[in-house]
Amino acid sequence: MMTNRPRGTNDILQGDVEKWQWIEKTAREVCRRYNTAEVRTPLFEHTELFARGVGETTDIVEKEMYTFQDRGERSLTLRPEGTASAVRAFVESKLYAQPQPTKMFYIGPMFRYERPQSGRYRQFHQFGVEVIGASDPSIDAEVIALAMTFFTELGLSGITLEINSVGSPESRTNYRDVLRAHLLPVKEELCKDCQSRYDRNPMRILDCKVDKCKELTQGAPEMLDHLTEEDRAHFQAVVSYLESFGIAYTINPRMVRGLDYYTQTAFEFIENGSTLSGGGRYNGLVQQLGGPEMSGIGFAVGIERVLIALSNQQVELPIDKGIDVFFVALGEEAQKHSVKLLQEMRASGIVADKDYLGKSMKAQMKAADRQGARQVVILGDDELAQGVANLKDMETGEQITVPLSELVQKVQSKM
Repeated sequence: MMTNRPRGTNDILQGDVEKWQWIEKTAREVCRRYNTAEVRTPLFEHTELFARGVGETTDIVEKEMYTFQDRGERSLTLRPEGTASAVRAFVESKLYAQPQPTKMFYIGPMFRYERPQSGRYRQFHQFGVEVIGASDPSIDAEVIALAMTFFTELGLSGITLEINSVGSPESRTNYRDVLRAHLLPVKEELCKDCQSRYDRNPMRILDCKVDKCKELTQGAPEMLDHLTEEDRAHFQAVVSYLESFGIAYTINPRMVRGLDYYTQTAFEFIENGSTLSGGGRYNGLVQQLGGPEMSGIGFAVGIERVLIALSNQQVELPIDKGIDVFFVALGEEAQKHSVKLLQEMRASGIVADKDYLGKSMKAQMKAADRQGARQVVILGDDELAQGVANLKDMETGEQITVPLSELVQKVQSKM
């Protein structure tokens, strides 16, 4: 039905949206500590951006992008990931002319056409960080530490870091030849996708989820054994910094990031067997998208997956779900005056609400309780004539009479 939401999408309603807001607030606060500023890019870009940046042979470009033609017959694509858009903005706005590095983060929806399942949707949301303009390995460790700090601040525990180096283009050229030679005897036994990857990007075969391919690639040569001296030194420096930060890690020599732009450092954060976040270096992407030769590194966190992890670990986010005051008004004149008082409360920074349906006092008190009101103002026509209102503390049950002229200040003093 046209009135149902599209498959693979979700409505985020009251009760849940506060959790999203808390996660986003935490991300912004952590980024502020790391002097990382927010960037907001369009939800759709020219299709060529992702074909060039993400890679024409990737599953995202070949199978998962939402691509359409606009009325000017231009090919546009809903962004399937955030890095290409962030780097495009960096290049287009000539941020490379400023002192480097440039540290930025984004929060927002991404779009991929794939089979919906737990934690994986066609419209999903990511918090991502990109740092452009510094090749020092300490930046790699800093970006990883930012992500780990984010998870820790949310109250998550048991998050494991897996790390690898996928090498520079020079390292990968040598490694691909070695890997192809190793896989040649079993090439025809691989799945169709991996047979296609054999010539175009054989490293992606190591990331295949098909059991048969996993079995056939056991014992395959490892990239770490085929790094250039420069790549090896960079990787060793990164893990040394992580150790100095007290961040535990596991080297996963089979880790291959799914996007073509990755170079050198690659990493993932795992919770209970599920990937929460992935990232790494992309030293050639800025130049590939029309900018100067500059290095970059970043990561993206799936917010839906973070919510699943929070639920799995039974983490209660410190969300204030209640309101400061609820108005219970009885009588026509009291109803009218309560509207004015309500506006005065809100203008003073007080979170306030009232009944709008003319319910009985008992029903209005129940409504106040459902909304988690900490205080209730009870105003009838008799109280209004006397210029007073009754103020009830919902926790203690204490009720006092307050002049209407002092009501706002009294509510504020008890907050």
